[in-house]
Amino acid sequence: MAYVPGVALLVALVAGCSAGSEADDTDADSKAGSPKVSAAPPGKYRTLPESCRAVPPSTLRNLLPGAAELPEEQQEKVYEGTATVTYDTDRKVGCRWKSDAPDASRNLSIDFERVVSYDPAVSDDDRAREVYATKVDAADLPPMAGSTPDMVSGVPDKPSSGSPGGPASGTPSGDAGTGGSTDPGGSSGAGPDDELQPRLLDGLGDAAFLDDVLTRAGSTAQHRTVSVVFRTSNVIVTVQYTEQQALVTAAPDSRELQEKAQALARNLAETLNE
Repeated sequence: MAYVPGVALLVALVAGCSAGSEADDTDADSKAGSPKVSAAPPGKYRTLPESCRAVPPSTLRNLLPGAAELPEEQQEKVYEGTATVTYDTDRKVGCRWKSDAPDASRNLSIDFERVVSYDPAVSDDDRAREVYATKVDAADLPPMAGSTPDMVSGVPDKPSSGSPGGPASGTPSGDAGTGGSTDPGGSSGAGPDDELQPRLLDGLGDAAFLDDVLTRAGSTAQHRTVSVVFRTSNVIVTVQYTEQQALVTAAPDSRELQEKAQALARNLAETLNE
């Protein structure tokens, strides 16, 4: 009989453990029925191209005609370009080129931005749509007949703040237009053609637009900057092509700059999809 208390204690411990197991099972069953939150899918692109090698030499020779007149060693330096300073090459890269000729100088820049959403409920693509929409708003494109906010940005957004039928008034980033006037589209002294106005573009990435700004800064020569911006999945690409004439009275040809900038943008889009 001396061992009875010990036996009773053992039975009590076993019973307590069984009760605890049942409680744990109940908790597990209740959690199993709870809704699960799955993370939004990542974007298509995990890396970015090497920007200064993204444009073929033949294309650079076409976009920077003044470089062809330079000695071979200087030509190579021009075509190498200058990489944009960035702190995270997995998120943003860019390159710049410049050439000078007796009649005009030309500048070309390309920038790749890989958008990443840090919100598990928001996909990289959705976040990229939001970033792209801010760029459309900043360009302040003229309203287009029949266009809707989702056509502009890819997601419902507020209408452009530009006046109905008015030209784009913003100066593209990197364009030294402070204190000067701007004239989108056509040549100086003439109304811009409708087809050359800043506008949305079709068939380029998931969404794209073109901006065109002619700047006059006091008595200096006029320069025109054509910007083509497009989004493909979670990457946003910006092409800026600028020409400054040597003569104060001359204005860069809008059509030529637009055609070349668009051609380059389409080539970059194809390269990203390879």
